[in-house]
Amino acid sequence: MTSPAAAPDRYIGREILNGQFKILKKIGTGGMGAVYQALQPEMNRMVAVKILHSKLKARKDLVSRFRREARAMSHLSHPNTVKVMMYGELEQGELYIVMEFLEGRNLNQIVRKTGPMPVERAIPVLIQVCGALQEAHELGIIHRDLKPENIFLTNSAGLTDFAKVLDFGLAKVTERELRPGSIMLTQEGMVFGTPEFMSPEQAQGRVLDARSDIYSLAIILYEGLTGKLPFDAKTSMEHIQMHVMKQPIPLDERVPGKTFPPGLGAVIARALAKDPAARYASATEFADALRPFAPATPAQLASAAARAAAPHGPPPSAVEANAVAPAAPPSQGGARALPPTAAMAAVPAAPGSYPQGQPPAVRSATATVPMAAVAPRKPASGTKLLLVAIVSVIVGVLATILVLKLIK
Repeated sequence: MTSPAAAPDRYIGREILNGQFKILKKIGTGGMGAVYQALQPEMNRMVAVKILHSKLKARKDLVSRFRREARAMSHLSHPNTVKVMMYGELEQGELYIVMEFLEGRNLNQIVRKTGPMPVERAIPVLIQVCGALQEAHELGIIHRDLKPENIFLTNSAGLTDFAKVLDFGLAKVTERELRPGSIMLTQEGMVFGTPEFMSPEQAQGRVLDARSDIYSLAIILYEGLTGKLPFDAKTSMEHIQMHVMKQPIPLDERVPGKTFPPGLGAVIARALAKDPAARYASATEFADALRPFAPATPAQLASAAARAAAPHGPPPSAVEANAVAPAAPPSQGGARALPPTAAMAAVPAAPGSYPQGQPPAVRSATATVPMAAVAPRKPASGTKLLLVAIVSVIVGVLATILVLKLIK
């Protein structure tokens, strides 16, 4: 006996908002609603429309959460945050959010399909996410549900692995960001989020700030690099308990035989500190700590080359310094041998070129300039010196005679 066919989706093929959008197909579903791909004919572009399940319209708490997501995301303009175009109610009272349409995969899908990401791919993605979170945090918005499924990688303007942060449905916003009649769902003592990626304070139902998102982001990076979470937990409750009570397995010990750049494990460990005060204070600070492990971009390579050619240019960044081509092998005397066409003369660097007058560790204590710029002049010959002396005497005698005539 065959099972009855599923009822057709009543939104597919339907035009909404006075014909502004036409729903084409469903591309995702969740506990609160469904996401559809839709065409916006006037703009000739595709969009994503998220619609709250009609059966949930009577749930004031869920309606408030849905509206809060829309309001939170409408405040954000960072390129690495999914863009919200409009939100409101449909003709029959269903709540909706119209967002930019993305093609690609989320981090969870990528790691599950291709395995752990190499450092040179994962770090730039996380730095982009930090930029999106920094903007949200500065506006008083805490995501509270960061996980690989909510970080989407797409292509944008020829760039691959362009990150987009999704789903601010659990976002904590300040009271001034809420519309009249909204319900604050982030009361102290209540636990929201995904257990595998919760911060210790989130697992305990405490008041959260930006550092909670940083903890969750560090777990995302940890899993992206190793394919495993930092705790050997089997249930959601075990994950919650370990976030609070147990130290994470060090990054370098998680996968036998797998190594990572020196120092990366320490950066992640700090972001995973149990005490929020011991973590990075902001998403920008976390991104700055990760930046030395990211590959140099073409712009950084060009900048490094330009700075190396400048006589007293500013010191390169750590990434640029790491991007410089390997030096020539040492000569027999132990010093680095320079190619014949690149003979350089060392001169002391200007103290003001560096902070506190000290040169950075990534650069030698001297700056180099081309030999031609300081080439010594040739010494004058003896004949030229004699002629100069005779001319000087004659000029002196003539000047004396002229003075005596003027006196008379």
